[in-house]
Amino acid sequence: RGRRALFHRVGPRTMSQPRPDEFKPPPECPVFEPSWEEFRDPYAFINKIRPIAEKTGICKVRPPPGWQPPFACDVDKLHFVPRIQRLNELEAQTRVKLNFLDQIAKFWDLQGCALKIPHVERKILDLYKLNKLVADEGGFDIVCRDRRWTKIALQMGFAPGKAVGSHLRGHYEKILYPYNLFQSGANLLSHDTKEHKLQEQAQKQLAQMPDMCPTARRAKRMKCEVGVGRVPVLAECYTVSLCYFTIPVLKLHLSVVMALNSLQTAPCVPQVDLVVCLVCGSGGEEDRLLLCDGCDDSYHTFCLIPPLHDVPKGDWRCPKCLAQECNKPHEAFGFEQAYRDYSLRAFGQMADAFKSDYFNMPVHMVPTELVEKEFWRLVGAIEEDVTVEYGADIASKEFGSGFPIPNGKFKVSPADEKYLKCGWNLNNLAMMNPSVLTHVTADICGMTLPWLYVGMCFSSFCWHIEDHWSYSINYLHWGEPKTWYGAPGFAAEQLEEVMRKLAPELFESQPDLLHQLVTIMNPNTLMAHGVPIYRTNQCAGEFVITFPRAYHSGFNQGFNFAEAVNFCTVDWMPLGRQCIDHYRMLHRYNVFSHDEMVCNMASKADTLDVVLASAVHKDMVTMIREEQKLRDKVKKMGVFHCKEAKYDHLQDDERQCAKCRTTCYLSAVTCSCNSGALVCLYHINDLCSCSVTNYTLNYRYTLDDLYPMMSAVKQRAELYDDWASLVTETLEAKLEKKKGLPVFRSLLAESESRRFPDNDLLRRLRLVTQDAEKCASVAQQLLNGKRQTRYRCGNGKSCSQLTVEELSSFVRQLYNLSCSLPQAPMLKELLNRIEDFQQHSEKVLADEVPSVAEIQSLLDVSFDFDVELPELPRLRVRLEQARWLEGVQQASTQPASLTLETMRRLIDQGVGLAPHPSVEKAMARLQELLTVSEHWEDKASSLLKARPPHSIETLSAAAEKASGIPAYLPSCLLLKDTIRKAREWLQEAEELQASDGEPMMDSLSDMVLRGQAIQVHLEPLDRLESLMVEVQEWKESAATTFLQKDSTLTLLEVLCPRCEVGNVGSPKRKPKKGKESPKNNKKKTPRLNTLSDVEKALSETKDSTSAMATLEELRVREMEAFSNLRAANESKLLPTADCMDLRVCVCQKAPMGAMLQCELCRDAFHSVCVRDPSDSCETQLWLCPQCQRSEKPPLNKVLSLLASLRHIGVRLPEGDALHYLVERTVNWQNRAQQISQSCNLPELEERPGTPPTLTSWVSGSHDAHNNTQAPCLTPEWNRTSHAQTVFYTEQRCIPLQGLSRDLEELMVEGLLLQVSLPEVQSLFHILLDRASSQHTNRCMSPTQDESTDCDQHMETMTGSEKKSKRHLEREGSDAERRVKDKKHSHKRQKMNKKNLQRRPTSTSTSSSPRSDFSQSDDSDEEMAVCPAERCQLPEGDEVDWVQCDGSCNQWFHQVCVGVTAEMAEKEDYICVSCTLNDGHMRK
Repeated sequence: RGRRALFHRVGPRTMSQPRPDEFKPPPECPVFEPSWEEFRDPYAFINKIRPIAEKTGICKVRPPPGWQPPFACDVDKLHFVPRIQRLNELEAQTRVKLNFLDQIAKFWDLQGCALKIPHVERKILDLYKLNKLVADEGGFDIVCRDRRWTKIALQMGFAPGKAVGSHLRGHYEKILYPYNLFQSGANLLSHDTKEHKLQEQAQKQLAQMPDMCPTARRAKRMKCEVGVGRVPVLAECYTVSLCYFTIPVLKLHLSVVMALNSLQTAPCVPQVDLVVCLVCGSGGEEDRLLLCDGCDDSYHTFCLIPPLHDVPKGDWRCPKCLAQECNKPHEAFGFEQAYRDYSLRAFGQMADAFKSDYFNMPVHMVPTELVEKEFWRLVGAIEEDVTVEYGADIASKEFGSGFPIPNGKFKVSPADEKYLKCGWNLNNLAMMNPSVLTHVTADICGMTLPWLYVGMCFSSFCWHIEDHWSYSINYLHWGEPKTWYGAPGFAAEQLEEVMRKLAPELFESQPDLLHQLVTIMNPNTLMAHGVPIYRTNQCAGEFVITFPRAYHSGFNQGFNFAEAVNFCTVDWMPLGRQCIDHYRMLHRYNVFSHDEMVCNMASKADTLDVVLASAVHKDMVTMIREEQKLRDKVKKMGVFHCKEAKYDHLQDDERQCAKCRTTCYLSAVTCSCNSGALVCLYHINDLCSCSVTNYTLNYRYTLDDLYPMMSAVKQRAELYDDWASLVTETLEAKLEKKKGLPVFRSLLAESESRRFPDNDLLRRLRLVTQDAEKCASVAQQLLNGKRQTRYRCGNGKSCSQLTVEELSSFVRQLYNLSCSLPQAPMLKELLNRIEDFQQHSEKVLADEVPSVAEIQSLLDVSFDFDVELPELPRLRVRLEQARWLEGVQQASTQPASLTLETMRRLIDQGVGLAPHPSVEKAMARLQELLTVSEHWEDKASSLLKARPPHSIETLSAAAEKASGIPAYLPSCLLLKDTIRKAREWLQEAEELQASDGEPMMDSLSDMVLRGQAIQVHLEPLDRLESLMVEVQEWKESAATTFLQKDSTLTLLEVLCPRCEVGNVGSPKRKPKKGKESPKNNKKKTPRLNTLSDVEKALSETKDSTSAMATLEELRVREMEAFSNLRAANESKLLPTADCMDLRVCVCQKAPMGAMLQCELCRDAFHSVCVRDPSDSCETQLWLCPQCQRSEKPPLNKVLSLLASLRHIGVRLPEGDALHYLVERTVNWQNRAQQISQSCNLPELEERPGTPPTLTSWVSGSHDAHNNTQAPCLTPEWNRTSHAQTVFYTEQRCIPLQGLSRDLEELMVEGLLLQVSLPEVQSLFHILLDRASSQHTNRCMSPTQDESTDCDQHMETMTGSEKKSKRHLEREGSDAERRVKDKKHSHKRQKMNKKNLQRRPTSTSTSSSPRSDFSQSDDSDEEMAVCPAERCQLPEGDEVDWVQCDGSCNQWFHQVCVGVTAEMAEKEDYICVSCTLNDGHMRK
């Protein structure tokens, strides 16, 4: 082939378009970064990483930072001739396709046609694949017969439905079918009848062709003078569509047979009959007769198989010549050498320019991934031919190594002198003592001497393994990365098998193809067939190590400089001998003699390392055994001539086996017929054809020589072997034969004491011992539960806790250890407990509703296990779930406590739990219950808040539906309670309606309030509310009728008899000593002391009769209270010299100026304080503001109010009070009528005119002093103290002197009635007139009464005498009244001590003095009555006495004179009589 284009530019579009078969990088190989300590000994480090790295075949080593050897190669002097690499010829499958196309092109070139590859569907037709698929289907005829062309098209990747199959058939029939016929030999013609038939059919076909058929080559030659200058139109019989390129064919320089000159010039008919067709034997149809350009044989075009339709252009070969040319053997494939000698600088410039132009970007910016994908795309592309150059296998011995060497041309600085002896210097590495190659005498370039490699982008090294399956190490000094691919040593045969399977044609011609380093295969293809492949990118300053029999290949990313060398360690020895056997099978030469190397080492047994001696001994045992066997075989065959041969003095190529090319050393067989030829003992039959007896056995050593050598090595290695065998036995012991840890320690101690080499066995022993010690320590910690050395993470889990899998693996590791540990059984038992715990946990976790106690017990048990249990988090989660489910269950079993908040809280807690079917079910039920509960709660609330309220039937229906919800629903319960209350209320309303009596206002009001509070539509409620409205309106009407404007009193307070009388306005006797009188009513029943007590009592009465009785009792108390109040007020208004000490009126000041005296309470008031300026000052019935409690409407209005209340039909305290007021008024009228009749009073009726005033009454007297003095309050004041009086009265009052008790009580009760009665006014005027007349009679007839005298006499009379007289006048009436009072004393209630005034007063101004209390000792009745005007006849504990400190020395009841026990003890008491007498005496 011609030289291809060196550069092929790839545009951005080509790189960016993804391909379906785009390269996928294999996994990365291990990368090691040794420490300085590990880096110190390369062999020790390589042995250390070997168990890991040999699994991938290759590994990368990054030296420690700072290890940077100087580049010692002379850049200017280094020059080399690179190899030319056409990328698509490197790949095995691509090369097969190219070889096939070369054969097709050569076939058609010999047929006189140039091959043009057609395009189908815009793609170049893969003729190799088409030919292979048709062959796999059975051949062209079968595919046509079964119509399988569509299937063929689909298998080739064409889309269906485009009739591609017919196109493929046409191309196959035109291009490949003739070639396949030729390969099968069917085109070699014979003269049988069948071929004659074919010939006849062909002649018929040709006879039908038009005249435009080109002239035959022979006709053209014989009749050249006829067509001089005429160029015949030649049509190619096999035309194809346009194509992008043409595969060049090999030009065959064959001689052309020319026509005879005589035939060209003879005028007669040419003697063409001398040339006949070798098939049909006829010379006819000369225009179809072809002449072979190789042998001058003649053939008709239609006699050929297959027949030709046209005469081919160019040279044509007959079938015999074609077979002869095509069956010539192929040349072995190899790289061509470039025509140019490069310097390192020139090669770098070329390499950088190529990469920069190819990728259209700076070289340092091209990603390694892109270069890798593009490389493998180009390798597999037939249509793209990219050629690169590679400076490979440059001998460092000639141009110098990249590493500095002692005494080299490169001057090393003092700082870099350490690199001269560094073990990683490749000049030193191969020949260090641990390397076996040091015992090879010759310098082996590339193995013991480094080779240099200068690469450019895409330059590659093909799949190969190192010579003798040795190690190799490659160091990249500088430049762009080198991409490596490797397969482990155990996969070497698998890789070879895959390549033979995929490219069998290549291995047929080159069985040792993989040893030629010229074939590559895509790693993806190998991986697809199960071959493990690993990759790495070796950067500058990094090592790549390949291991024995590890196939590796790769390419360069760009311009770089690398250096490589081989080395062998002790562990390689068995592989080295295995490799020799493999080479013998492949007939491949050896780089060195393995047997020679072993014998050289055996000859130096005394200096060998014991490990190496042991390995040499083992190898020699195998070698000697095999050699003895072969020599015995040779002797048996008849070879008796033997002689010694110094093969170690010969060159390797002079002692190679003529058959397998193995370098002979121990022995070889030669023959006298050819002294230069020899064979190994394996191929004695391939030496020559002479008799075996003529052969000679040549030997280097006799067996007797070899045995002492082996013994010497054995003796050297025996000590180590014994130790090694014991170590091996100890390490490989099984089950109960395992030794304890002390045995391992003793073996280690022995190795140290005897300084055994640090080899794999010792490292393994040390590693196993260390592992055993660590395992024993960890096992003991696990058994002891020691956690003090562990650190807790944030989640509470121990950072170094083992998982159960790790513990199980650890237990297995304990049992798999070569050492027997006593902790293993105990740890096994712990593991069993943990596994039981896990099983129990899984069972508990699988339960739908697990028990909280069971889970908690499992968690408690787990504390004993110092391992990471995956069940623990699940158990904790399940525990939370179980507790939540338990809470839900407890809440569900107690619906009364299952509130909405509880449900929401449980749901919120459940949301935070891990998902679980039981939780989700419970959540669903709870959510459903919450939804239903909220719905009914809201509905119940809305029902209760509805306006207007719903009927009880609607609410009952809703409550019945809600009653089935197992939850505490306040609104629903309130709804039920409301319904209950409504029913109770309705029942109560029915009972109230059915009862005969009138309902009480309070109960009715309470019913209405309760009914209004019930959120239910109650039909009776409207009626009751209207009734309440009527009652309220009635009360408002009654209040308007009775109550005064701005009155602070209530209607009931006005209508009821007063329960509290005289608490306001009474002055104290001595302010600083004023005290309340003690209670003396211990034996009495509780009184109605306040209005609320009265109202409560009236409300609690069952009927009007009881209410009337209560009010009657209150009336009696009122009468008694007013009686006492009137007496007290009267006594304080007696004339005294110290009148300015009195406190009267609402202002509680001393009497002064114009005064008014209340007719009811008899208290005095300042006119300016209580009288309205518009009121008349005339004499009339005047009541103080405290006694004037109401407007006192007429009786007819009151009766009208009572009638309206009865019409309403409701009882209320105000109604009962009004009823009693009416009855009291009527009773008063009747009593008044009776008393007026018994006392001969005028008719009680309203009289016309104005009652006589006090002034007119006074002016009518004959007292000369009264004409000039102001009106007096009492006669005593007028007669005794008028000269000192500083106040006067503006109205007349009924004097109490001479007024009977019945009339006084009648008048008081009339005034207490809150009804305006004319009889009261009439009675007032009658009594007032009567008093006036009595006063007038006294003045005019002093002798008419025994106790009276004229005015002058009265002025000089002492107070005692006046009292005696008043007593005699009223003695009869008083005695009678006392008897009457005594009879009713048990029925009357005594005044409370709180209501007594501080100032002691007599009960009446008209009481008569008694000479002594002893006068009444004659009878018990007299002893029970005190001298007070109105003795209250106290009983029991209420009887407390006080003696007058005046002149009379009489005893009085304390309660009758208003003196408390404290006052009686601390103050002097002077009765009213003594006070008056003392006043007159002072006067």
